[in-house]
Amino acid sequence: MDLIHKFLNILAPPFTFFSLLFFLPPYWTFKFFLSTIYTIFRENVAGKVVHITGASSGIGEHLAYEYAKRGARLALSARRETALREVADKARGYGSPDVIIIRADVSKVDDCRRSIDETVNHFGRLDHLVNNAGFSTAMMFEEVNDITNLRPVMASKAALVSLYETLRVEVGSNIGITIVTPGYIESELTKGKLLLGPDAKMGVDQDMRDVEVSAMPVGSVSGCAKSIVNATLRGDRYLTVPAWFRMTYIVKVLCPELVEWSFRILYLTGSKNIPAREAPSKKILDATGIKNLIYPPSIQSPQVKTE
Repeated sequence: MDLIHKFLNILAPPFTFFSLLFFLPPYWTFKFFLSTIYTIFRENVAGKVVHITGASSGIGEHLAYEYAKRGARLALSARRETALREVADKARGYGSPDVIIIRADVSKVDDCRRSIDETVNHFGRLDHLVNNAGFSTAMMFEEVNDITNLRPVMASKAALVSLYETLRVEVGSNIGITIVTPGYIESELTKGKLLLGPDAKMGVDQDMRDVEVSAMPVGSVSGCAKSIVNATLRGDRYLTVPAWFRMTYIVKVLCPELVEWSFRILYLTGSKNIPAREAPSKKILDATGIKNLIYPPSIQSPQVKTE
């Protein structure tokens, strides 16, 4: 067995290189052709049923408006019922013929089942499920008292990519799956709404937001939502918004040490006696004075939606 692996260690790299050399040009040409066709003949969602989680604010809210403009019927779920009602009213104004709201917490299995059941019972079908709800956190691993406090965060991050890539294999072409990886987009997360402290309690901390986002430009939520819906209707497998963020994947694959070194330099203070809010990433933002240029006005206020 070891001999086989030694043989493959020698053979696999050149075989893969030359195979890709011949395979990629026709493959990319074929994908470009399909992309053109799907752009012209993309799915019409008028009258179809779309369920959006985390629809009370941010990307989820604006996804509701984009689907509404296309005539879709909507089921909107989130924890904040008052905010949901406001979004539902606006969605009707944008053209959705029927909108229901469902107060639900996606971290609870029973709430997830109930929200889907209510959607199907009301509309009789479900065409698009938009799993949008998510959290973010700002703390060092050693500061976490109970790792289970981070389950809502982990369930909305990288684990989802692997989950849906596996599901895509299982369901084949029967169900289309578009995996979206947004960069920094104007929302309550980029306002500074984070899980904070050892007990991972929800709060708003714009100093920690400045540490995390630093001097990165924050994208428009309406533009992001439009890109997501368009990609979904084309049947795209993946979407990164803004598109230039895809270059970071290439850097990470080719130069992983550079990425890790950059993160350590920018986000760690180097001493437990220096607060995380004084990380170099925030000092760069403050020193350049470009916050007003790259942060939309909507995220510069610490106010977030409440019940």
